[in-house]
Amino acid sequence: MSRTLRPLPLIMLRPFIFSCLGVFTLGFAAEAPHATTVSIHGDDIHINGEPTYKGRVWDGHRIEGLLFNNRVVNGTFDDLNPETVGRWAYPDTKKWDPERNLREFIAAMSEWKAHGVLGITINFQGGSPEGYSKSQPWENHPFNADGSLRPAFMERMKRVLDEADRLGMVPIVGYFYFGQSKRLETDENCIRATDALTKWLLDGGWQNLLVEVNNESNPNYKPEILRPDRVHELIALVRDTQSDDGRRLLVGTSFPVKAMPTAEVMRASDFLLLHGNSFPDAAALIEKIKASRTLMPERVIPILINEDDHNDFDDPKGALQACTAEHVSWGWFDWRREGEGFDEGYQSVPVNWGLSSERKRAFHEKVAEIAGARN
Repeated sequence: MSRTLRPLPLIMLRPFIFSCLGVFTLGFAAEAPHATTVSIHGDDIHINGEPTYKGRVWDGHRIEGLLFNNRVVNGTFDDLNPETVGRWAYPDTKKWDPERNLREFIAAMSEWKAHGVLGITINFQGGSPEGYSKSQPWENHPFNADGSLRPAFMERMKRVLDEADRLGMVPIVGYFYFGQSKRLETDENCIRATDALTKWLLDGGWQNLLVEVNNESNPNYKPEILRPDRVHELIALVRDTQSDDGRRLLVGTSFPVKAMPTAEVMRASDFLLLHGNSFPDAAALIEKIKASRTLMPERVIPILINEDDHNDFDDPKGALQACTAEHVSWGWFDWRREGEGFDEGYQSVPVNWGLSSERKRAFHEKVAEIAGARN
């Protein structure tokens, strides 16, 4: 049964960084003003006050207001489990290096942008570094046991968000991933973590973010507050938290193939996130999109696909083009299949973040064509 989220009588402890100079708060003093803003107007996305891909029409379809995006959730990945960290060794150095992963990720962002990819999904808890996996013993977890924040994880995310701001891109920032969220153990810890992340993002001053509370809310999520019947409580917590100057974050959550959005989530969210994996064809995904729109027809908000592993980019009936025709933003999920090498897969760690495979080039070239991007 759904419960109302009540304020907890807790004192939120801000994370601290320890250095040889002493202890100081993980803050953002003397930061340069941020350059990029995102806003929502009906079912359109605007960047810096203008619709994305302004004036663009492709194959008879209105492109402006869409947000083509790339699922690159492991850009800040690290593994704190000494028993599994060796799985992510680079083929050349034979060891895992989170700094190299981050550095190469940031270096690739401008190339994605040049091809018209204006959005990236980047998760605090990443996604399966194997693409798909049932057991997930690795620890890509930016929280201490009580839900407070680990500075090293936050610093990596800050660098990604700063670069996205500089480039004029929109990060879809995920808070929780089902392979890692259970480490928080309780609803109370999850609430603390949500509050801490939201305040951290607001304190950072970024105005180009969309927040995805959790990846594919489903009835098996742990803690239970992340499940479909209760996740609207966390969406409301993010939405209702304001900065000192009155800013708030735009927020929603995503749903897997078999789950329809709830009316409570539709009511609380600024946008709707759906995933397209496992649909037999794009027509089935379009049916779900249309059904989602009828749940609350008076609410006209953007619909974004920010995870779909179909690679039929050139097929007019494929997922990318079918969603574009429905004025739904489409995002690609690329993972490394068995037997494939380092150059494949944007989620499988270690990652080659460049346009290093035929699949990667095909996606970006098709988006560039649709978006009218020069590259």
